[in-house]
Amino acid sequence: MTIAVIPQPRSLVVKEGQFVITTNTHIEAQSGAYAVAETLAAWLRTRTGLPIPIQTAETNGDNAIRLTLEADPTQFGSEGYKLQVSERQIQIQASEAAGLFYGAQTLKQLLPLTGMGQPSGILSLPSVEVEDSPRFAWRGFMLDVARHFFPVATIKKYLDVMAAYKFNRFHFHLTDDQGWRIEIKAYPKLTEVGSQRAGTQAVFTRKRLQDRGPDVPETDGQPYGGYYTQDQLREIVAYAQQRFITVVPEIEMPGHSVAALTSYPSLGCVGSGYQVRTTWGIAEDVLCAGKESTFQYVDAVLSEVVALFPSEYIHIGGDECPKVRWQECPHCQAVMRQEGLKDEHELQSYFIRRVEKILEAKGRRLIGWDEILEGGLAPKATVMSWRGAQGGIEAASAGHEVVMTPNTHCYFDYYQADDVEHEPLAQPISLPLEQVYRFDPVEGVPTDKQPHVLGGQANLWTEYIPTEAHLDYMAFPRLLALAEAVWTPSPRASYTEFMARLEVHLERLDRVGINFRKP
Repeated sequence: MTIAVIPQPRSLVVKEGQFVITTNTHIEAQSGAYAVAETLAAWLRTRTGLPIPIQTAETNGDNAIRLTLEADPTQFGSEGYKLQVSERQIQIQASEAAGLFYGAQTLKQLLPLTGMGQPSGILSLPSVEVEDSPRFAWRGFMLDVARHFFPVATIKKYLDVMAAYKFNRFHFHLTDDQGWRIEIKAYPKLTEVGSQRAGTQAVFTRKRLQDRGPDVPETDGQPYGGYYTQDQLREIVAYAQQRFITVVPEIEMPGHSVAALTSYPSLGCVGSGYQVRTTWGIAEDVLCAGKESTFQYVDAVLSEVVALFPSEYIHIGGDECPKVRWQECPHCQAVMRQEGLKDEHELQSYFIRRVEKILEAKGRRLIGWDEILEGGLAPKATVMSWRGAQGGIEAASAGHEVVMTPNTHCYFDYYQADDVEHEPLAQPISLPLEQVYRFDPVEGVPTDKQPHVLGGQANLWTEYIPTEAHLDYMAFPRLLALAEAVWTPSPRASYTEFMARLEVHLERLDRVGINFRKP
């Protein structure tokens, strides 16, 4: 029987014999483990067609799957577990429910592929002993739903796969120049106006927009839109929580805000003439940093955001903010004189510091892209380093917490091969599977500063990804390589050995209908 677990555990020892799941198999769980037991039982019932009852009383009988919470938190950490499979029983031990859940994900991967997708009756799995815990606390995946919108069902599908591979952060990029996707009751025009655009960039070629022929229209002229109601977002958050995934919302500011400016023009420096962008790239129009009304807007929006998302961190973007409007804006220039700011980079830091105070007052922490370093970093801000790793290295060296997501290893909107002629449209850079697997979030970080690196994350921007099938193709199997990069301790297995295990998982992905790219 092939044993192929991704991400690879810290320790996995194969024993003699196997455990057989039969009509007598049941789950035993204490009260603190009951929710995980219910999730596992539901999955096993679907997988086998067997009853798999749950009982709270522990027995010494055979054919039991026991979920046990241990009192000593130092034994496993908050997400670690020990999984023992023998001929008589299966036992998963952990200090917290998250560890039990991850042990259950490993258990699922030990089951054979036979009958996946339909009840298959009696199944067996090998006797093993697994001791496991993650290398990093932040194991993330970001999805951009502003450029192209994806329904709740797609989000849930991705949360399911994330959970199976032990990811624990879903970074939800909800707003951008091309669309506002979150209902805000205090500012209803954000979705009434900002969620809709008049068309979408129509140049689906492998060249940039400026290279299009003279007869090719700039956009397709087809109205496009969509957003999530607050009830839908609560549903997504609850679904993620059941899978021990924290949803981290991103509300872009001060740049990437044209959808918001179109909805409420007074938030900008110019104050009129905005349209939700139909093309990609960076817009010069940004939130005005010199008007108090801007910060009143930010406060009101974030009040509703924190009510929907219990995440400790709220992502505020902070990237790609041109300064030309601020240079010409009397309100911004007045604030610069009043605050003694030497340039517009310091004005952006002023903006970020004020937003950080707003979030602190609501009991939350600010995280932003590495551009928030420019002009001086807000005192307690956490940096998400995307322009390579250097910004993250600098922030960690200064004592700030960091999530590494360098485009060199983590941008899944890049091509997966150098030969792009037979690939669906992507950003014109290559990021092959092996390069993702080689990702090390602490590479280049001084040893004594490495504890400031929370972990790593994959980012999937959707400018050129209008369909779920295309989304799958760009995400998989690279997401599985990243799962191992952020979970498994260093040194990891060779890429060749990873590929051998991946073969089994590609078949699993195929059987659940995921349109992965064949390596």
